[in-house]
Amino acid sequence: MRLHRNLVYTTIDSLNAIFNEGEYADKVVARALKKDKRWGSSDRKFVAETIYEVVRWKRLYAEIAEVKAPFDRDNIWRMFSVWAVLRGYPIPDWRQLEGTPERKIKGRFDELSKVRALKESIPDWMDELGVKELGEKVWAKEITAQNQPAKVILRVNTLKTTKAELRAILMDLDIDTDLLKDQPDALVLKERANVFMTDAFKKGFFEVQDANSQLVAAFLDVKPGMRIVDTCAGAGGKTLHIAALMENKGQLIAMDLYESKLKQLKIRAKRDGAFNIEYRIIDSTKVIKKLHQKADRVLIDAPCSGLGVLKRNPDAKWKLQPEFIDNIRKIQSEVLESYSKIVKPGGKLVYATCSILPSENQDQIAKFLTTDIGKEFTFIKDQKILAHESGFDGFYMALLERKEEVLKPKELKAAKETAEEKE
Repeated sequence: MRLHRNLVYTTIDSLNAIFNEGEYADKVVARALKKDKRWGSSDRKFVAETIYEVVRWKRLYAEIAEVKAPFDRDNIWRMFSVWAVLRGYPIPDWRQLEGTPERKIKGRFDELSKVRALKESIPDWMDELGVKELGEKVWAKEITAQNQPAKVILRVNTLKTTKAELRAILMDLDIDTDLLKDQPDALVLKERANVFMTDAFKKGFFEVQDANSQLVAAFLDVKPGMRIVDTCAGAGGKTLHIAALMENKGQLIAMDLYESKLKQLKIRAKRDGAFNIEYRIIDSTKVIKKLHQKADRVLIDAPCSGLGVLKRNPDAKWKLQPEFIDNIRKIQSEVLESYSKIVKPGGKLVYATCSILPSENQDQIAKFLTTDIGKEFTFIKDQKILAHESGFDGFYMALLERKEEVLKPKELKAAKETAEEKE
């Protein structure tokens, strides 16, 4: 086990882009993996995993290395040396790593790990918020789970293949998968692999989607032939799952504020063979009003803090700010009140987030049910999923049903008089 100069240099360049140039880790990693076509799978794995690991443990490594943001290249090398020592790599005699204090690094790690915000490498405000909303015991378990690397989960596209067929195809490519109990369309990769390069992916046989994210479409109680609206479709992971559950029968309207995201969804839908999707950009309130009381099912996959998906987006720990969460709660309330009007009487609504905070989840539903439009809905059930209990992303989903139309007193009197006249 030794460090290779070209892989480490790429890692350092990538970390500089993330820490100092505001780039997103997933985009930087994707670019880094294209740098050298000669790299094998183990080389690519080293680059991707090391970048994510240093990003995930940024605060802890910076404290151990005694460096502060903004990090120059020497600072990043010092943080990398902390990673290397703690991972058990022999330190090579490179100029950038000269004088790496291995014993001091291990000692400081033991000392700093006594403080949770440092041990779990999160901002103090996030630690305080987690304790406030979830309680000390649950938050401690949850943030530890959120610091574990995310597993790669596939969702079988049932419009094109079956779980058994896909497993067999992947097995022929030496990609082994496990089944998940109570998850009819999910396969878990035993080891990370670049599944996007396979013919099976290019033919639309599967999508990469977290196991708990796959629960949302099923929670919506979808049936073929319905009219369904996905109000915050984005690039469409859940939209495509809904299309598969609909068996391409019925009307699925995918809406979003951003045309660029719907363009991505169109590409994915074509690959997946999902052809019952209509695309609508929310560029005015008229787009929503035209759909009032028209849909059998409505999904509101609401914008949120993303605190349930830190394991796959570790840089969010450093990009997220307390004021963003305050603002997003207001947006969630507005979205719920506005988009819920699309549900027809007797229809159902699912409100979902990839957050673990009650203030974005249960509290939003409780507040909504007291509003004028909310009083027209009945709460059916909800599900709170935490990473430390499930092993996958943190999610919340609530199922509401719009009451059948109740005639107001004047309308009731008019209807009665009409009925008497007919007699």
